[in-house]
Amino acid sequence: MTRFLFWNLNRQDLHGFVRDLARQENADVVILAECPTKPARLLEELNAEAPDYAKAPADSPDYADAPDYQYAPGNCGHLLFFTRFESSLLTPLFESHRVSIRRLALPGCQSILVAAAHLPAKMNFSEESQMIETVHLAQSIDEVEVSEGHQRTIVLGDFNMNPFEAGMIIAGGLHAVMSRRIASRKTRLVQRQKYKFFYNPMWNHLGDNGEAGGTFYFEGAEHLCYYWNVFDQVLLRPALLDGFAPENVRIPTSIRGYSLLQEDGQPDKETVSDHLPVTLELKF
Repeated sequence: MTRFLFWNLNRQDLHGFVRDLARQENADVVILAECPTKPARLLEELNAEAPDYAKAPADSPDYADAPDYQYAPGNCGHLLFFTRFESSLLTPLFESHRVSIRRLALPGCQSILVAAAHLPAKMNFSEESQMIETVHLAQSIDEVEVSEGHQRTIVLGDFNMNPFEAGMIIAGGLHAVMSRRIASRKTRLVQRQKYKFFYNPMWNHLGDNGEAGGTFYFEGAEHLCYYWNVFDQVLLRPALLDGFAPENVRIPTSIRGYSLLQEDGQPDKETVSDHLPVTLELKF
């Protein structure tokens, strides 16, 4: 299994939390958004000798035995990549200010595409503008898939949209459906044009599925209020579903016994981040 971790750090220097979470989740690829810490400082922390954690999960690797992390450089201003593989195996193929699409080519495995995104927030973009951003993202992914000759693609990121919002589900956008069976059809026709599906397992994390009701909490003084939102998501193309199970996606709510939630159950945005991390395990 290859393990991926995505976390929006809310512009806070959380290098110690990132180190502990990466080790706790045994992450092979770490993707960070809104990270103010310099890559060199994070790399130093990720590879630092860690203290003895009494509450470490039984399947967590020892710091001494785990491979060192490497920084996988790129030109995306919103995202940083670190990996326990050789960084040259995580090659940027397309990058913009908010999107990075990379080839992950591990020895003995078929290569896959790892796309990451941090799309504009609702306070800055209307629903219509957010939807256009997903159209551009979907087109970029499609172009790279055509160039690479396969559709073994995962997408991780902070979309600033819930799974049920238009940009996530429209055919011209990410076309990410809640049903694995429907996604397995691979495509559907709309006005005689074929659109590829993504499968979105994050629908399962809306509400009381776990300790947190989502990945981001907002309580507004208006009539429509969801409280919990699942802005941070993982999407998979049907070609990768054989190596995936629903329990392979998690929203961690603690790091080495330290809760990421306040007493009221909301994310501890003062000490940590207003977003909760998301992890994915995938066999390919």
